[in-house]
Amino acid sequence: MDWLRRSCCVAMLLMLSAMVLHVGLEAQTVPAGYRTPRSLWVGGEYSNFSASFPYQSSQRLEGLGAFVDFKLGGRIGVEGDARFLNFGGYEGSTERSYLAGPKVYLFTKGRFQPYGKFLVGVGEIHYPYEIGNASYFALAPGGGAGYRLSDRWMLRAEYEYQIWPNSPGFANEPKHELTPNGVNVGVAFLVFR
Repeated sequence: MDWLRRSCCVAMLLMLSAMVLHVGLEAQTVPAGYRTPRSLWVGGEYSNFSASFPYQSSQRLEGLGAFVDFKLGGRIGVEGDARFLNFGGYEGSTERSYLAGPKVYLFTKGRFQPYGKFLVGVGEIHYPYEIGNASYFALAPGGGAGYRLSDRWMLRAEYEYQIWPNSPGFANEPKHELTPNGVNVGVAFLVFR
């Protein structure tokens, strides 16, 4: 699964580079009086998640993450997230995720803008008691809202429910897929519009 994580990271970087190049080239051909509906936000966030391991426990993980949010125009966008939940795990367990996918902006009301998203990528876990590490394909539906503080700064809060199919996959153990879920609270900066 290491190749899948690397592929997701490379795809996010290529997508970001292509978008920046495309918007940069387009800026030379669009008349100065027009504003492109595209925008790129980058930010950081604090996360608090239900760990989903051990099974049926109330264990929570905390950590930090980074995200890139590219609004293509209208109500459609693309988001990429990297999250590192390194604190509070059961006996040293940690979780990470590298996700990207479409985002839909529902409406805008003043400074408030709710959205829904569906990201896919890789979820990684470091199991307790030095059992080992594992990587799984991850699906992550979620939703939240952004609140514009100024032209360039935005606060956002969201809920995300990750599904890691075929996890944990221990031999001779019942199947209990990992479903880390929780809240992310962050701040974003507008790189360009």
